Amino acid sequence: MVEVTSSNLVVPTILQKRCGESPPKNKFPQKVNPMPEVTLPDGSKRQYDAALSVAQIAESIGAGLAKAALAGRIDGVLVDLSTLVERDAEVAIITERDDDGLEVIRHSCAHLMAQAVQRLFPKAQVTIGPVIEDGFFYDFAFERAFTPEDLEAIEKVMGDIVKEGLEVERSVMSREAAVAMFRDMGEEYKVEIIESIPGDEDLSFYRQGDFIDLCRGPHVPNTSKFKAFKLTSVAGAYWRGDSNNAMLQRVYGTAWASPKDLKQYLQRIEEAEKRDHRKLGKQLNLFHFQEEAPGMVFWHPKGWGVYQAVQQYMRKVQNDNGYLEINTPQLVDYSLWERSGHAAKFSDEMFSVESDSRQYAIKPMNCPCHIQVFNQGLKSYRDLPMRLAEFGSCHRYEPSGSMHGLMRVRAFVQDDGHIFCTEEQIQAEVADFMELLFAVYRDFGFDEVILRLSTRPEKRVGTDEIWDQSEQSLKDALNATGLPWELVPGEGAFYGPKIECSLKDCMGRILQCGTIQVDFNTPGRLGASYVAEDSSRKEPVMLHRAILGSFERFIGVLIEHYAGAMPTWLAPEQAVIMNITDKQADYVREVETKLHAKGVRVSSDLRNEKVGFKIREHAMQKVPYLLVVGDKEIETGSVAVRTRAGEDLGVMTIDDFYSYLSDDVALFGRTQASS
Repeated sequence: MVEVTSSNLVVPTILQKRCGESPPKNKFPQKVNPMPEVTLPDGSKRQYDAALSVAQIAESIGAGLAKAALAGRIDGVLVDLSTLVERDAEVAIITERDDDGLEVIRHSCAHLMAQAVQRLFPKAQVTIGPVIEDGFFYDFAFERAFTPEDLEAIEKVMGDIVKEGLEVERSVMSREAAVAMFRDMGEEYKVEIIESIPGDEDLSFYRQGDFIDLCRGPHVPNTSKFKAFKLTSVAGAYWRGDSNNAMLQRVYGTAWASPKDLKQYLQRIEEAEKRDHRKLGKQLNLFHFQEEAPGMVFWHPKGWGVYQAVQQYMRKVQNDNGYLEINTPQLVDYSLWERSGHAAKFSDEMFSVESDSRQYAIKPMNCPCHIQVFNQGLKSYRDLPMRLAEFGSCHRYEPSGSMHGLMRVRAFVQDDGHIFCTEEQIQAEVADFMELLFAVYRDFGFDEVILRLSTRPEKRVGTDEIWDQSEQSLKDALNATGLPWELVPGEGAFYGPKIECSLKDCMGRILQCGTIQVDFNTPGRLGASYVAEDSSRKEPVMLHRAILGSFERFIGVLIEHYAGAMPTWLAPEQAVIMNITDKQADYVREVETKLHAKGVRVSSDLRNEKVGFKIREHAMQKVPYLLVVGDKEIETGSVAVRTRAGEDLGVMTIDDFYSYLSDDVALFGRTQASS
């Protein structure tokens, strides 16, 4: 949202990605220049004789750019094309090729959808709708639930509005006038939104044809700019997320720069539905959820087998890299969380219980408890770095509407670790952690990692010198990887900067998992110290680190990445032995016993069914190796080996099969996700 006056340029202080709400305003401090000089992204400069709009700047550069322009940036602030540039500024023209351009398209497409809904259903009230990953949604108050047929009709009207080529115009209105306008329109939710906005500044609105909505913008200049969109689903949603309020109709949609991009996205969604870990979890008998324990996993034997394989692997990795495994209580007196600062920041996410006239919190994170372990006994600089690791079981309150299978739960276990070190050791420890993280991800079959560095926020603890040192240490560690990384200014924790590590799965989705954070604050708050080389007492730096993050979520990622067909080293069952007739039953049991003694996760299927039926069934259960035994195999002391993909590997002795399987396991997850 921007507003141009005769003396200054006004922008919002917070860029909420929401249609239907308008934030307060903030003024640029620079003075007006009657002949502004514009600096373009390539560093070139242009001088203009008078103030002009971003659209006019695009026209001065070239007709092609002017036609493609969707919005602009003035000194980093996203603005409408109609925004005037009245002072010297850095200006960028935003097109559909830019990430910002795609966001503007989706933001504007939400308005397009809302206009179409109200054309079809004039009694529908428009509430709030944000841009979300890969799309947008809008909540509507209507007398009945929308149907799939309604979505088709809404989408058709959206296409009609695109053809009309309506101009999208921004205006400013006082709160009183806005309340009166929306009340006359019967938009009671808009009235409530406006009355809840703090301050007394005028508000911004966007109109296209007969539709107007409160919004911070920016938006496309004309409805003809939309090239590819699709309404994807409808769901119920409580007003303001409160179950005590009215149920609204939430319509989801997606928008892209081209029909080709939309088609590729819909194909990805179709593939994602096939790989949905919740469906596969049921199909493969891995886990389930039920209402008696919302957001908490009931692991079945096969699912727990995957869980144990992941945990045992991580235990060995941590032991091999100097971590000392510990275990800390689930229930801790609430005062510890108050002293650590977690109660003030996370009280809404914490489960608590009272007993013996004391209040306890069920552990939402492991950090304060790890400091309690560090505090036992006098520590010297010679003891540092000290690396503590825990498969820490944590509980956090997640609203019922936000939980999503294994991906977002209330009870989870982290591969949590904390490194207590000196300031001088930060860089080396971070570099070692990054090397370890990449090795672990490769073993699980992920080669592409996205790295982001979040630096000091406005409100923080510690001196600038300490922040300079810690941020530089993280930068040096990132540079040492040789990989590109993104700087995210101001998004660090209040106690220190952090690196966030995200995986890219086989469908191109980016999933944040690992992190390492520098903390100068919490150890001191909880009394941690060590004896320095000069015999003084110093507070250690604490590095919070995790590679997988939540085991539950990471296993959900693995299930979808591999479509349930886990690499052999992770598969809950690595092999199944099947007989052709009852005459081979004893030999099948003998083979099962031998392989089990060698550590193979193996079972037998002695059912009186045709062997072809059994092969198909176990292949659908994603078992890597299917071993068939007949009379010839008994005579030669062998098994006929097939893969779940249908490949016939021929007849092998038991020892030869074990060697073959061992070689496969040694690949450690290098199998392609499509296998």
